[in-house]
Amino acid sequence: MTTMKILALGAGGFIGSHLTAKLLELGHEVAALDIVPEKLEGCRKRAGFTYIDCDITREPERLRGLILDADLVIDLIAHANPGIYVKRPLEVFHLNFVENLKIAEICVAEQKRLIQFSSCEVYGKTVASLVPDQLADPDSPDLAFFSEETTPCILGSVQQHRWIYSCGKQLLERVLHAYGLEDRLNYTIIRPFNFIGPQIDFLPSEKEGVPRVFSYFMEALLDSTPMQLVNGGNQKRCYTYIDDAINCIIKIVENKNGVCDKQIFNIGTPANEISIKALARLMQDLYVERFGASRDNLPEIVSVSGEEFYGRGYDDSDRRIPDTTKARTLLDWQPEYDIRQTVDMSMAYYV
Repeated sequence: MTTMKILALGAGGFIGSHLTAKLLELGHEVAALDIVPEKLEGCRKRAGFTYIDCDITREPERLRGLILDADLVIDLIAHANPGIYVKRPLEVFHLNFVENLKIAEICVAEQKRLIQFSSCEVYGKTVASLVPDQLADPDSPDLAFFSEETTPCILGSVQQHRWIYSCGKQLLERVLHAYGLEDRLNYTIIRPFNFIGPQIDFLPSEKEGVPRVFSYFMEALLDSTPMQLVNGGNQKRCYTYIDDAINCIIKIVENKNGVCDKQIFNIGTPANEISIKALARLMQDLYVERFGASRDNLPEIVSVSGEEFYGRGYDDSDRRIPDTTKARTLLDWQPEYDIRQTVDMSMAYYV
């Protein structure tokens, strides 16, 4: 395997910190850029690691120099917290689209390969959530089976401004695709489907926004506070353990025979679909069975409205199942961990 000098932007987040550790293990040099270094502490003494404390919005020329010096650019920079989407949508758009577009355009100008992290949220909602009465079987998983090549993107109204995150990510994808059509950029886009694992969020809760649902439930279990289900918790997600996800991402980094050039990949575990309500119950069960908690002391599971929990302008995807055919066929990748293992190992870190 050829080792590379890799610039990882937003490396201090959940995915970035795990990916940085794996890249170093494989012998790559990693310049890890972020403004929050805590999750990278375990990498500091490893050969090939450089931490760069840099706010890309304030140091554009420094960013250009770092991209020039890299063999590969991996862009993970984003606000990825629904609470922020609702409270500060313009800030979400500027960081997730405007600043990320600047990164892409430097890569275009300097002919650098770019791995761009997007989101499964670009798919938005299913048809079943919009016209259930017009469908023979609105619960069919086929209606929530999202393919990179063919599935349309269905978002909520402008008044439901929570979708600015999804819309910004989708627009960035479309711009990269357009550059690719003109052979001006070699890119790969990654759409993660609900990765969880150690260090997914800081507990106790981050000072701003609301932690992702797994972390929110984990904190509720640890603190014996109510496990709140937004709009009843009937939404379904497919959770993927972070080690499975990183194994797939590494194959994209290696890009054997150029199979990832100008491609979009779903990374997720279709078999791990579970409703948010069922996730809360599974976490309660594991907390008792695996970690010695008393069932009598488990927190109450309650339902709250989306507006009450997040604020005005909130909306959500009802269901999303990744079609991982491309990852299986082009990358020879399959996830290993089932839903119970995934949640168990993620909980163990925090317990």
